[in-house]
Amino acid sequence: MRNIRLLLQYEGTRYQGWQRQGSSENTIQGRLETLLGRMCGEPVELSASGRTDAGVHALGQVANFRTNCPMPTGEMLQYINRYLPEDIAVTEVSEAGPRFHSRLNAKGKQYRYLVLNSSVPDVFLRRYSLQVAEPLNLSAMERGARYLEGEHDFASFTSAKKGKKSTIRRLDSISVEQEGSLISFTFTGNGFLHHMVRILVGTLLEAGEGKRDADSIPALIEAKNRQLAGALAPSKGLTLMKVFY
Repeated sequence: MRNIRLLLQYEGTRYQGWQRQGSSENTIQGRLETLLGRMCGEPVELSASGRTDAGVHALGQVANFRTNCPMPTGEMLQYINRYLPEDIAVTEVSEAGPRFHSRLNAKGKQYRYLVLNSSVPDVFLRRYSLQVAEPLNLSAMERGARYLEGEHDFASFTSAKKGKKSTIRRLDSISVEQEGSLISFTFTGNGFLHHMVRILVGTLLEAGEGKRDADSIPALIEAKNRQLAGALAPSKGLTLMKVFY
């Protein structure tokens, strides 16, 4: 049986996230599995590097599926993109080793969150960024980001209910960069908890707005209390950029 690896991108605006749902066919996984099943002439179960929430985008999502389909990968690429909706695209199709699993073999990920720091809307960025009209203090957000780098218990920065799974993760780098009115937060780490990036952004934005002292973030990490962290930033500003193997 072949193991096929996909590299894909999607605009998540109109979808209920990645994961297939019984109550809705409008998911990335659901759309792809239906198409791949038709292409292969057999049921297909697709695994991804991780789930993205409703409204979240991806530039470098990785997925894989097993199949007996004899179609060459080049023809698969053409077939898939011929029938996908215009807001989902597969950019690469390749043969993977028999033991490859897009989630279990992932070593890390990179996410980007965009903020339009302007009182004037940008029509062409409205689906990909959060607009914040009040001026933001870039140096305060950068200072806060430095405290978050490294290995910590990120229990304060997840919406997941407390359970047996560890909330310790390692953030290798956080960059906060501004170009004109656009501010990009880029997070690279070995793994991310449910809603973690969006809560981190919400917390750093509070530091940028002067609502939170950036130097209080170490105490926030230590508290392991979601109620003390910032608001959950809207999903539309978040994009999965890369998955590392």
